[in-house]
Amino acid sequence: MKGLAKLFAIAAAVMAAGYPANAAPLDTMSEVGDAIQACWTPPSDAGNATVTLSFSFKRDGTLIGPPRPTAITVDGDAKAKKAFVDAATTALQKCLPLNFSPKLAQGVAGSVFTLRFDSPKK
Repeated sequence: MKGLAKLFAIAAAVMAAGYPANAAPLDTMSEVGDAIQACWTPPSDAGNATVTLSFSFKRDGTLIGPPRPTAITVDGDAKAKKAFVDAATTALQKCLPLNFSPKLAQGVAGSVFTLRFDSPKK
């Protein structure tokens, strides 16, 4: 039983690693993209793949609804495509909430953004 508790503790620590909550506020969309890309780890067997996600933020740095894939280029079957899209979605989710500056928070709320996730990580 102790081994299982230790495993859950390790998993929680790994899942919590993402955009640091105490990081300086993000002032530009370029900084937002960089912060999200820092959380991105493509599947090791993805080859040369890309997915573009479309999403909208609330002022508090969380998402309005789930991200939506708008363009997918992945070699392989449906399972490979799903794994790559899931990895990109997970990268986005583990970075949230983002810490927007007040000015950026006012400007991004409700706007639709897209971000491309590439493999191999560049």
